[in-house]
Amino acid sequence: MSEAMLSKVRKLLAQAEDPACTPAESAAFTAKATELIARYGVDRALLAARLPATDPVGDRVVDIVAPYARDKVGLLAAVAEPLRCRCVRRRQGNGFALHLFGFASDLERVDLLFTSLLVQAAHGLAGTPVPAGEHPVAFRRSWLAGFAQVIGGRLWAAETAAASGAGTPSVALVLADRSDRVQRRLAEQYPRLRTAPPRRLAGTGFGSGAEAGRRADLGGRDLGTGSAVGRQLRR
Repeated sequence: MSEAMLSKVRKLLAQAEDPACTPAESAAFTAKATELIARYGVDRALLAARLPATDPVGDRVVDIVAPYARDKVGLLAAVAEPLRCRCVRRRQGNGFALHLFGFASDLERVDLLFTSLLVQAAHGLAGTPVPAGEHPVAFRRSWLAGFAQVIGGRLWAAETAAASGAGTPSVALVLADRSDRVQRRLAEQYPRLRTAPPRRLAGTGFGSGAEAGRRADLGGRDLGTGSAVGRQLRR
């Protein structure tokens, strides 16, 4: 991501986090930061359509450890899929190894966003009291599910808006081709992949987690620091 883009995103996030901002102003700054990152993804896709070597298809394995390893996987998937990446979950010890597939620029965006959102989710959970009589683990898992669902919806909306506003009629074809190429790369390594069954969660934290997801910054707090996902997941 270019330094000019990083500077814009950092400035917007600093404004969004200013205590003097009203909620409406903070939301506007956050939305603009999200828009910039989504637009960056489209710009890189169009550039790679002309110069494929600038953005190759790749993959990486991310170790996701306890506690709440399955819930962290859900959050990472909620970030990865709207950004045209695919992921395969493999059991590893008391956690998971998540194999991510995508173009280099999209994997970079997933890394930046997920690192920030993981920290925000931890802060949100810490500030949300568990209702009396409810098991803390069940409540927190449902909270994280609500958080991830709303984040995924916000990212889908931002990516769709960026593609629609690109002003290039062929952008939909370019993005569809990229998604197909990522899927083929995944199928080469996992030809017999099975879809995991849906989870059943008993806690009542979904609503408050969803509200936290609506408030979350989607610009990434430590943009430009490199591959930070693994570091955050190991804390």
